[in-house]
Amino acid sequence: MNLKTYKKENNLIVVIKGEIDHHTAESVREKIDDDYFKYRCKNIVFDFKKVSLMDSSGIGMVIGRYKKVKFSGGKVIVAEANETVKKIFEMSGLNKIIDFYKDLETAICVLGGTN
Repeated sequence: MNLKTYKKENNLIVVIKGEIDHHTAESVREKIDDDYFKYRCKNIVFDFKKVSLMDSSGIGMVIGRYKKVKFSGGKVIVAEANETVKKIFEMSGLNKIIDFYKDLETAICVLGGTN
């Protein structure tokens, strides 16, 4: 698993490649939380284009970030989700509370009004 985060405008962009499972979810959560507060971001944008597997630990990690960001007045959204991730979000019901966008540029543009 490879994780990269960076700040763009008032958004923490999280790019994950590989699997988000019980072996990796905790370290992903810690890195995202650390960078979210370090960069003082309002929103989190997940780029799941290269996520090959996500189990219930991954779902829990996303829900936890959603609650934390929502409490701070921000939004969590997903950009460039592959079909595997979309299916997992639909089965878990996360697609009802987290919006999906086709690419990062669109996602960041949508969040532009919430900065």
